[in-house]
Amino acid sequence: MKVASIAAVEDRARQSRGISNDAVLEAVMRALSEREIRGDCIVDVGCGEGNLHRLVRSRFGRYVGIDVVRYADFPSVAEFCILNLDTGRIPLPEGSADVVAALEVIEHLENPREFMRKLVRLAKPGGWIIVTTPNQLSLLSLLTLAVRHRFQAFQDVHYPAHLTALLEVDLRRIATECHLTEIEIEYTLIGRIPLTDAHYPRFLARWFPCMLSENVLLIGRTMDDK
Repeated sequence: MKVASIAAVEDRARQSRGISNDAVLEAVMRALSEREIRGDCIVDVGCGEGNLHRLVRSRFGRYVGIDVVRYADFPSVAEFCILNLDTGRIPLPEGSADVVAALEVIEHLENPREFMRKLVRLAKPGGWIIVTTPNQLSLLSLLTLAVRHRFQAFQDVHYPAHLTALLEVDLRRIATECHLTEIEIEYTLIGRIPLTDAHYPRFLARWFPCMLSENVLLIGRTMDDK
């Protein structure tokens, strides 16, 4: 199998500008808050500009960002490790993080199952894994698939930055294969109305979260050794 060059991987990373949208960040914070998750360390894999740092720094004593590119706006007070996520080993001890987050990252990678195994190895026993990705089952994405034969987030303009389209069932299967427990799927509750720049009202998205959300979140917990 031919492995992409580091320059090609960096170009793919820069296409996304290293930014997770506000709806994704809000969904992550809801997941943490509802479960009252705090701890010593959170690792943000595929951190981009490190936008998650400002939201979680009061919950965790240590924030570590990992990415193939260090962006100019990455927080100077945060820790950073450089890594090609497709080929490299995460340069942190196994079992070192209370939470391992990968926001809008897994769709950029060639092997999502191996990536999830890396995240799980990095988490402490009883630690949490949070993964977000575009929601292929949103109304907008399904309509785009019907018309253009491609999911909304996987049009030609998104390639090769977006490589791997995963459904909710794929996320659940991968998490189960990695022996995660307390697995749940949540949604951002933000979705664009087809053919417009407007978004569905939040109350409507709460009634139909999968159909009306552009991004999906998986959260699960690693096995506790106790």
